Amino acid sequence: MPIRTASMTKRISRNGQALHSAKMSRGEGDKPSEAEQVLLEERKQLKEERDKRQAQAMEPRPSAVERMVRTHHAQAKEKPATSKEMKDAKETRKPKARRTRAEKHAEQAAAVEAARNKSKKPAK
Repeated sequence: MPIRTASMTKRISRNGQALHSAKMSRGEGDKPSEAEQVLLEERKQLKEERDKRQAQAMEPRPSAVERMVRTHHAQAKEKPATSKEMKDAKETRKPKARRTRAEKHAEQAAAVEAARNKSKKPAK
């Protein structure tokens, strides 16, 4: 498959222009040159490729529903049967100790009060 540098229509057009100039450069009674033959063959291939692409574009495409049905949807894996020992080990864990909002505010207020008292100098 050739590397696409320009659109198919532009490639056919450029080839046609080159072919026309090749035909004009030779005389009326002369046989087609080798370059002209190459351009004719290339033009034929370009047109065949264009027709093939157009035919492919006209083929029915899958609808959104068909795509949804065809795509792979991940299934949840079955969990292995846990032994009683594993369950007991999980039950013995204690939750992480967390301070309540009120405790955090009380601690912060105490720190602010301590800083305020520290900055005051004793009266002489």
